[in-house]
Amino acid sequence: MKVAVVGVTGLVGQVMLQVLEERKFPVTELVPVASERSVGTTIQFKGQDHTVVGLQTAVDSNLDLAIFSAGGSVSKEWAPKFADKGTFVVDNSSAWRMDPTKKLVVPEVNAHVLTENDKIIANPNCSTIQMIVALGPLHEKYGIKRLVISTYQSFTGTGVKAVKQYTCERDGVDNNEADAYPYQIFENCLPHCDVFFENGYTKEEMKLVNETRKILGDDSIRITATAVRVPVDGGHSESVNVELNNPFDIDEVRELLINSEGLVVKDDIKNNVYPMPLYSKNLDPVFVGRIRRDESLDNGLNMWIVADNLRKGAATNAVQISEYLIKSNILKQRVLAS
Repeated sequence: MKVAVVGVTGLVGQVMLQVLEERKFPVTELVPVASERSVGTTIQFKGQDHTVVGLQTAVDSNLDLAIFSAGGSVSKEWAPKFADKGTFVVDNSSAWRMDPTKKLVVPEVNAHVLTENDKIIANPNCSTIQMIVALGPLHEKYGIKRLVISTYQSFTGTGVKAVKQYTCERDGVDNNEADAYPYQIFENCLPHCDVFFENGYTKEEMKLVNETRKILGDDSIRITATAVRVPVDGGHSESVNVELNNPFDIDEVRELLINSEGLVVKDDIKNNVYPMPLYSKNLDPVFVGRIRRDESLDNGLNMWIVADNLRKGAATNAVQISEYLIKSNILKQRVLAS
């Protein structure tokens, strides 16, 4: 299987290589792709050097699969060119997420919607992915009426530029590049993830609203969100208040989550066991805890959800989508045909 990783030199691109190798994804030929300034450099995959190529070279390489993590403008321009060649594209940017002709997929919840006609598949936002893994089973069993979401998102979600800003602030050295944030992130919390819209919400907050409805296939869910950037080196945390349509038993909810794919329940308050980004780093599962009834309203539930934003929140989810394409014989047909 001939596989390209587009944006291979970025934070997520590097993790994608790691996840592909760890999960033994059947790559017979890797085509690493990056911007022109990186063309000709080498990256390591499975202990071997691979030369980075440009986008047009990759398009012309008769690829089976291209996993994108190169930004929305690159995806908008280049993903259709790959798709026109018959290549399946799994895109990690925001370019296609709300396009009504494209599927937005968290494999544990809605991979079944994919068909052989879905040449461009959207990977959701990192904070949406981890939340949906926990909410999917609840929505299927009880129905979700309303969500109130507060996120505590690692600076790594903003990329290399933010990592450098944090490191320079922590170490007390000058940053010779422009900062990623309008204020320091070290020892601070910024209620400002991405740009502000006219309604007073940020782009990140509206992603949680719109992407959740699309993935769950229910536009009636009422959702409000506040997204906060925190000085945590890897791992997003979320406090999620859920109002369900139907009554529930709290032990039944806990058992449902325990038995749900992709989730690890850490919820033993007597022994101070609960999810934390410190313990989710470099791991693929979504961790959920502090599961308790909201005593202020009928059918209310509170949860604390944590995951590594570079893995399940980006690279791992994209690779899992690709694995589903193989498992369902969608991608196999393309490989056999080529």
